[in-house]
Amino acid sequence: MSIVTVQLGQCGNQIGHEVFSALCSDIRGTHGLCSKKENESYQDSCKERFFCEEESGVPVARAVLIDMEPKVISQTLSMAARSGHWKYNSHSHFCQKQGSGNNWANGYSVHGPRHKEAIMNLVQKEAEKCDRLGGFFTIMSMAGGTGSGLGAFVTQCLRDAFPTSFILNHVIWPYGTGEVIVQNYNSVLTLSHLYHSSDALLVHENDVIHKICAQLMNIKQISFRDVNQVIAHQLGSVFQPTHTAGGGSGYSRNPLGDLLEPLVPHPEFRMLGLRNIPQMPESSLAYSTFSWPGLIKHLRQILIANAHMEEGIDWQVRPPDPGSSIPSTNKPLHFNTSIANLVILRGKDVHSVDLGSFQDPSLYTSWLNPQDAFNAWKTPRAFNKYEKSAALVSNSQFLLKPLDSIVGKAWNMFASKAYLHQYTKFGIQEEDFLDCFTTLEQVISSYTNL
Repeated sequence: MSIVTVQLGQCGNQIGHEVFSALCSDIRGTHGLCSKKENESYQDSCKERFFCEEESGVPVARAVLIDMEPKVISQTLSMAARSGHWKYNSHSHFCQKQGSGNNWANGYSVHGPRHKEAIMNLVQKEAEKCDRLGGFFTIMSMAGGTGSGLGAFVTQCLRDAFPTSFILNHVIWPYGTGEVIVQNYNSVLTLSHLYHSSDALLVHENDVIHKICAQLMNIKQISFRDVNQVIAHQLGSVFQPTHTAGGGSGYSRNPLGDLLEPLVPHPEFRMLGLRNIPQMPESSLAYSTFSWPGLIKHLRQILIANAHMEEGIDWQVRPPDPGSSIPSTNKPLHFNTSIANLVILRGKDVHSVDLGSFQDPSLYTSWLNPQDAFNAWKTPRAFNKYEKSAALVSNSQFLLKPLDSIVGKAWNMFASKAYLHQYTKFGIQEEDFLDCFTTLEQVISSYTNL
């Protein structure tokens, strides 16, 4: 089944480009460390998901590019074409001249309705090229105007036009220190609208990725491109083909469905976080060896201690003893409770790996059976030059703190009516804000009470 990617705004288009580049360089690589037959079926499966073949033999990304200003899209199209390894369809993009001025309401209430027909026509054309449409993957930031406002509008249109297709929104959480003065408003409006129309939100926090670039990748002057490449690597580690638990011998045919069905068992809980191990500069790979038990031990501690990467994990955090309601330590328990987890293993000897530690009932909320709450996908095909690598997609309390913080900041601004006129002039009223706060307060409360 194929996935149609919808890239929205400057951030969405730049990340989308890096994602397709990462997928393409991975399938072209000779570093698969697996049999020729395995490698070929992996390549075919990836191409079916993300690319369609042209007569020229150059894979064309199954993507629609949308922005309200032309600069980023024209750069993205030409960078892809120059690579010579893949390209975008020259007709699958939509841009205007004026931008959204970092205003969610402008993207949602003005640009969205005005350009709905043109945008949805492009999406429909891409969807019709798929033999079987597996769903939509949108990439957008929450801080600005086009990605967030227009992104929320387009997601609603996708839900109306394709009521039975899966929709996964990949959302970039803004830097805490701020990129845009109204980013907290834009974020609250985006998240609450996506919660109603999307199947799940897969979130990357800029602050976290920035730390990974600094501490694990040893990059001195970190650019947006560095950040985007780490994000693309992490997304590739989830979306490249794998064998699912009950999938028989072939690669999973329904990537979005296989991802979302086990991870989102309840509509109140749609926030997914992603962690990868190991992550390092390419130059260090040749000097590094990893064992599966070591990687799994670290990944499990990253999960239960809510760590962002393998450096600086708090090893003191332990799961609560079964049946005890008293925290197992005297300090407030930093334990991260999960609803559902998916571990994806790629590389050498994956089939001998013991993942029993992730099936411990104390990691999960009491209303789901641990056998249902945990899933594992595996493939002997290595990813992106890593001999062994693991990814964790988790529906847990990973995003509780950042969500609580962003809602709190937005509420403080809202209480003093700061900048509200910027939104009301495009028809987003105070009641709309209050509805959004109510939606997110409910989400916060649900995750808190796990």
